[in-house]
Amino acid sequence: MSDSPEIANMLDLGDIQVNYHDQGQGKPVILLHGSGAGVTAWANWRNAIPMLSEFRRVLAPDLVGFGYTESPADYEYKHLDTWVDQIIRFMDALDIEKADFVGNSFGGSLSLRLAVEHPKRIGRIVLMGSGGQPFEVSPELAKLWGYKPSMEAMKEILGIMAFDQSIATDELAEMRYNATMRPGFQERFERVFPPPYQRWADAQVVSDEDLANLDNEVLIIHGRDDRVVPVQISENLFRKIKNAQMHLFGNCGHWTQIEQTARFNSLVLQFLQED
Repeated sequence: MSDSPEIANMLDLGDIQVNYHDQGQGKPVILLHGSGAGVTAWANWRNAIPMLSEFRRVLAPDLVGFGYTESPADYEYKHLDTWVDQIIRFMDALDIEKADFVGNSFGGSLSLRLAVEHPKRIGRIVLMGSGGQPFEVSPELAKLWGYKPSMEAMKEILGIMAFDQSIATDELAEMRYNATMRPGFQERFERVFPPPYQRWADAQVVSDEDLANLDNEVLIIHGRDDRVVPVQISENLFRKIKNAQMHLFGNCGHWTQIEQTARFNSLVLQFLQED
């Protein structure tokens, strides 16, 4: 076992080795992180895993191309198909027939695509600052995907993510920066979302027809002051998904689960326990 809390269990899927957290017992819920530089499942969900695992089996994998999941240097990323395939194989390997999902940003887009392509495997869905609708890539999102390792760049990214700038501490910046300095990280990161960036936002769009056909119960959460994914994306999803409910946080940016930890956890737990 590593001394780092970001490294937990390793699952061999043949072409990739998936680092994942697995805590608690009961009905499974899978947490899918976003796509920022230095991101890991633990960095995204460290405030949610302990609470949710008191009631559910909580699984949080590092998506391939991110975190401590290992892949060959020439691994080919076929955008959402890559991660849909990873999650379904991850579930199969752990004998998980069906799970609820909580998706942050890019992880929200992935959760929606999973529900469209594998409806019998996906239960309730929580979307947080999710993509899934058309929008123009902002300069802020371009900075996230175009990150080049430096403490200054990482501090700028943290400032973009959080409305409450007190969260963007030097300690957090150093942790995230150090994660991006691991051998091979930058080369891999640049292969996941190479420019032009708009095509990757477009690739996450779920059609109106597919959204209308979703039978899943969906909780949509967004920070009103999000500078990465416009709040209008969640508003559009809310209008198009029939079994949807939505909660907006004021004075909150893209990091809802960090800036509004207690409220976020309470909302998610209540929603998941409605079954």
